[in-house]
Amino acid sequence: MKTIKKLSALIAALILLFTTAHADWQPAEGNGPLFAQLFSLLEDDETDGSAVEGILQEICRQNEGDGEIARAIVDHWNAVTDPAYRMYLYRGGETAGELEDSGPEFSGKHAFVVLGYALSDGEMQEELIGRCDAAAAAARSFPDAVLITTGGATGPNNPYEYTEAGMMKDYLVQKHGIDAGRIFTETEAMTTAENAVNAFRIMREQGIETFTVVTSNYHQLWAQVLFNAMAAVWEKDTGYRVRMAGNYSYPARAAEAARGSVRKGLRQLTSLFMKPVRTE
Repeated sequence: MKTIKKLSALIAALILLFTTAHADWQPAEGNGPLFAQLFSLLEDDETDGSAVEGILQEICRQNEGDGEIARAIVDHWNAVTDPAYRMYLYRGGETAGELEDSGPEFSGKHAFVVLGYALSDGEMQEELIGRCDAAAAAARSFPDAVLITTGGATGPNNPYEYTEAGMMKDYLVQKHGIDAGRIFTETEAMTTAENAVNAFRIMREQGIETFTVVTSNYHQLWAQVLFNAMAAVWEKDTGYRVRMAGNYSYPARAAEAARGSVRKGLRQLTSLFMKPVRTE
């Protein structure tokens, strides 16, 4: 009898561990369509602020936690779409002088999250190399920070399934001499949305308190929409709090493209919120 009781307790503990480790978040019932409506309003330049506020209040009435996530998304959107919002660009130096001079509010343990770009024949393209060069400069300027490279096995003619994250880490170590122990890889993501979902697991494991997204300039605000939303989701769903402290970009395209692409982040966020979001 004692053996049976012990076995039952063990099974119960394993079930609890499994469900906790593989938790999913999604909006409360009825809030999914409201989030989609909110994102549509934000995307429209002609939207009246009172309409956004009305949707925010309705989401909060349905579920207070959802309301806080929605508010974080709206506040961030208003900040990055303000013409005064400043983007920090890599200029080709050995260190990230532009970022050092910006006075970023780094506190505690910091991570530079470096976003991938599709491989070609299993090799990094020029744009991905540029993102890595920017990340290396940031790593030299902030030697206590860690780097998280993201991206799975992408691109045509990649029979060995080289991953963006793995190729990036190799390049940072071999080309720039960055200590491999500072670099963590997320090798599953195939989209920017998946980059955002998956990177938070590594950040929590490493006790990261603040992070900076490193990507191409046109991709920066697009990615920030997703990462900011996931930070809010993780805080409400798991209690893990991490703050986006800055931005750093490889200048791949004209500045106007950076402002225009931010709406793609909202569209991906709409799709992301229509199904459970992994938090583990």
